Amino acid sequence: MAGGNFIAAEGGEDYPGKLTRHVAITCIMAAMGGLIFGYDIGISGGVTSMAPFLRRFFMSVYRKQALNTSTNQYCKFNSQLLTLFTSSLYLAALVASVVASHVSKKSGRKKTMFLGGFFFLIGAVLNAGAVHISMLILGRILLGFGVGFANQSVPIYLSEIAPYKYRGTFNVLFQLAITVGILIANIVNYLTNKISGGWGWRVSLGGAAVPALVILFSSLFLSDSPSSLIDRGKAEEAEQLLKKIRGVDNVKAEFKDLVEASEASKKVEKPWINLFKVRKYRPQLILSTLIPSFQQLTGINVVMFYAPVLFQTLGFGSNASLMSAVITGAVNVAATFISIYCTDRYGRRALLIWGGILMCVFQGVVAGLIGGKFGTTGAATVLPQSYAILVVLCICVFVASFAFSWGPLGWLVPSEISPLEVRSAAQCVTVSMNMLFTFGVAQIFLKMLCGMKFGLFIFFGAFVFIMTLFVYFFVPETKNIPIEEMSRVWGEHWYWNKYVDNDAAADSKKSGLAYTVV
Repeated sequence: MAGGNFIAAEGGEDYPGKLTRHVAITCIMAAMGGLIFGYDIGISGGVTSMAPFLRRFFMSVYRKQALNTSTNQYCKFNSQLLTLFTSSLYLAALVASVVASHVSKKSGRKKTMFLGGFFFLIGAVLNAGAVHISMLILGRILLGFGVGFANQSVPIYLSEIAPYKYRGTFNVLFQLAITVGILIANIVNYLTNKISGGWGWRVSLGGAAVPALVILFSSLFLSDSPSSLIDRGKAEEAEQLLKKIRGVDNVKAEFKDLVEASEASKKVEKPWINLFKVRKYRPQLILSTLIPSFQQLTGINVVMFYAPVLFQTLGFGSNASLMSAVITGAVNVAATFISIYCTDRYGRRALLIWGGILMCVFQGVVAGLIGGKFGTTGAATVLPQSYAILVVLCICVFVASFAFSWGPLGWLVPSEISPLEVRSAAQCVTVSMNMLFTFGVAQIFLKMLCGMKFGLFIFFGAFVFIMTLFVYFFVPETKNIPIEEMSRVWGEHWYWNKYVDNDAAADSKKSGLAYTVV
């Protein structure tokens, strides 16, 4: 099969250890960092569909949405200022990820997570008390710093601390926390929209303080990862921690590999320059760039950011649109459990490919349903109940397909493929590209919907088709491969082997951890 699947050869050395309660609790606590990202994704689309919020900050949108019933359905929410409210967070997160990569390298993953929770908490307080659009945007920028710091540190931390046989499962917990955050936000929006007096949106925005406090206090009780401790000259502390998290005293093999990886990383004086210029890091650079970019070009944020806005555009009432967003949020959470169960059993490639196929098909179906009802004119109408249910069902299948594939694996694969010497830099590239494309999609979506109409879903469907082909040909299987041995994967790949040292495969055999293509 193109792309290559890699498995440990028989007789290969295995790191001793077991799945301990300490590791399970630690990974669950760390994964809670995804709550802040998910809550924001869900909450922003909800409040931008609330009439009191629009009336206070975006009067021109309110007039088109609530007062002018003749307005083209596709263009009811088209406002660059309104999209800036959503997208400014992700531009800030892009900048923050660069800062966070240095903090993570110098001070550890734990401190980076703490700062993420702190920034997000301050941003939530500012947004809840906003009296002017500038205050609202400033709060969003601080929220963005929180997201950037959390997304930089949590996936790497999970990949470093989990046993390699369970690395995929525990890393997917980060995505599960994101989906739970989205669902909670959708439920909060639905309930606060019913508050009389028009201040429910303040409760929704201020509610972001709760997940911020969760990650802030969770980070206080976490240990740092062994890799990070060794990299900062705390080898003895790292060895004791490794014994604790593996549940055995014999950790010599894994500890030796971690120390060697750290020593190799210290020889690399300029990890950023090396990542971009050294040929052997080309596979990691390309995948760290394309995978997060493709993740956002699935069009998932069209649904997740603007679900209530999208459903109102399709003719749903205000409460109905918020309830539909709750339904898609629940599907998002449920489908993520498929990834938790399957990632370390069936591999990353199979989930990415099948998820891509299903997303492509159902985006085409949604485009057909919307085009069949509104055509190219967007004439205002209310969808019949049966038609509306069919649209929601198709969107739910699309969301589920993303939730078990590109959602969690878009974070997992980049976080596990890079050697320690360029890991923080590569993760920064991943977060930066994710935030850049998230910002772009969030900023131009409503304008694209107004201009491309139902063709917007065909546009994203074409990207899903391209990225599925990319996975088939260029993304290797990484399940059950120790993170310290990951560099040897590239030496066995049909395409990437020309970028790595010729003796990569020979080195893997010497270590007793050879990999074969199947």
